Amino acid sequence: MDKQTICILADELTAGLEFNRIAAEEAIAPELAGEAIFDPPLVGISAADDPVYMEMKMPEAVGKLFRFPGEWLAGAKSVVSFFFPFSEAVRSSNRIGEMPSPLWLHGRIEGQRFLAEFARQLASRLEKAGYCAVIPVLSPDFSVAAVDESLQFSSAWSERHIAFISGLGTFGLSQGLITERGMAGRLISLVTTLDLEPTPRKYTGIYQYCIRCGACAHRCPAKAISLERGKDNLFCAGYVQSMGKIFSPRYGCGKCQTAVPCEFRNPSAR
Repeated sequence: MDKQTICILADELTAGLEFNRIAAEEAIAPELAGEAIFDPPLVGISAADDPVYMEMKMPEAVGKLFRFPGEWLAGAKSVVSFFFPFSEAVRSSNRIGEMPSPLWLHGRIEGQRFLAEFARQLASRLEKAGYCAVIPVLSPDFSVAAVDESLQFSSAWSERHIAFISGLGTFGLSQGLITERGMAGRLISLVTTLDLEPTPRKYTGIYQYCIRCGACAHRCPAKAISLERGKDNLFCAGYVQSMGKIFSPRYGCGKCQTAVPCEFRNPSAR
């Protein structure tokens, strides 16, 4: 099995899994039933022993709770990262208004359910081919916690950082990952014993794809982003939590990812 095979499987699962379409019985509004949540993914690969993983323990990266690929899976050879762009319907619906759109809320919650099922199905295919695979964010060993009195958070795995190491893109002012298909989407990854050729990183800087236009700061309803200080995660989390009280059991925002130059493309590409 090689990267091309994995890409084909990923496309097939994206098209075939029912979780990638909003079920009629779950739709916030009847007209949303049947809408696709994600387009086919971008796929990036990194070696499990890539030296950049060593930097993830640093406070300015993921932090001390981060676990290396080999700590998730003995004999790990590769990490496969997937960026799923939201469909045009999901993205366009969230370009207007201050509140998250119903389709965006579905993308955040039902979309995450799809990602979990996608990763499980892919891991199962790898295991049937004779390889082991672990999905860190679905593992009981995955955790997120404040690690000091400053409320600096760390986690055992970070999809954004894994995608960066795996050649999918760089960070933006809003701290999301800007890929060649933009920022509006979701990420998931798995660790496997399958030895795959790593995806070359076409960048050297961690913010190389961000043009610092400030559009995401203007879009943020919580005023949690600025060119001067970057993003205040506590402000952002507080606002998203308030949306959960309004739209329970769903929550989300995503305004900084839509109606901005990096919504669906790499704005630094000329």
